[in-house]
Amino acid sequence: MGNLMCCSMRESLRRLASDDGMERRGRIAGSRRVRVELMLAEHITVDVDRKARGSDLLDKICDSLELVERDYFGLLYTQRGDPRVWVDLNRRLSKTFRNEPWDVRLAVKFYPPEPSELKDDATRYQIALAVRRDLMEGRLTCSQITYALLSSYVLQAELGDYEDCHDITTALHQHSAVPVNAITPELEANIDELYRKHRGQTPAEAELNYLETAKRLTLYGAELHTALDCQDVAIALAVCHSGVAVYRDGLPMNRFPWAKITKICYNKRLFTLRLRAGEFEEFETILSFKLASTSACKKLWRCSVEHHMFFRREYPVVVERIPGFARLGSRRLSCRRTLRQMRAESDNTPTAA
Repeated sequence: MGNLMCCSMRESLRRLASDDGMERRGRIAGSRRVRVELMLAEHITVDVDRKARGSDLLDKICDSLELVERDYFGLLYTQRGDPRVWVDLNRRLSKTFRNEPWDVRLAVKFYPPEPSELKDDATRYQIALAVRRDLMEGRLTCSQITYALLSSYVLQAELGDYEDCHDITTALHQHSAVPVNAITPELEANIDELYRKHRGQTPAEAELNYLETAKRLTLYGAELHTALDCQDVAIALAVCHSGVAVYRDGLPMNRFPWAKITKICYNKRLFTLRLRAGEFEEFETILSFKLASTSACKKLWRCSVEHHMFFRREYPVVVERIPGFARLGSRRLSCRRTLRQMRAESDNTPTAA
């Protein structure tokens, strides 16, 4: 029964994208048209009220995809050549976009640290698609053996049990299971071998196994920001559910968990972290990094504060401006509920008989 429901969900999602079902409902006077790119580059069109905020659009998209745990998701758009700018959920869309159609892209903003805690099959499916897209676009990388394991779970979820008639090469391309430049005869042989072992797994089980494997990757769910350290050496700052990490030439150099960070701020191009004193340290540590521009610095600050709020706080809080430092903060943060609130609500929701 579960397998049938998952297949039905997949077909409905594909039909929604291919038929552009929302567009067929007709356009309401005074509405604005939004073109939405889904996880695997399918597009749908949504009409929203001209006074709608980003949260209204996200809710409408999630309703169409039947996503219950929608607080993991956000909307991306392109601004001044940067293709990964998050739509402010608290701001009116008409102040963000000008000419129609407004183009946005559905994406996962906060990746669940424990995929097994996801309650909704549709949410799990979309997050698995997001990880696949991260791999295809190079934001997430892994070893060949991990590529093989992840790809075998994709094929099990999409095609069901292994059959001799399955063409592995075609299936890998068709379902965006692995980047084209990573495919080799040896990889295909490993995928074929692992795929055979997954017989009996439902799509939901295969997707969960996929995410349980992906969560162990170093850059799982990380937002990368290029910067310079105190010696003007090029680095990347990775913000994720566990904290902020420093990478140099693709290698992790240092990690700062949220529990150790006491303050996050920026001033113009300077991004600063204040770390609490360690067991054998007398004073706090202050680390500063230089970004390419003030807007890039603000983007990193906002990303860090929102991740800290979502994964560490009990509930969202208002971030006040610091007197005398107009650029050090903003009250508008796109975090409607925290992970703790989502878990508490899930625990209090009665299970259907």
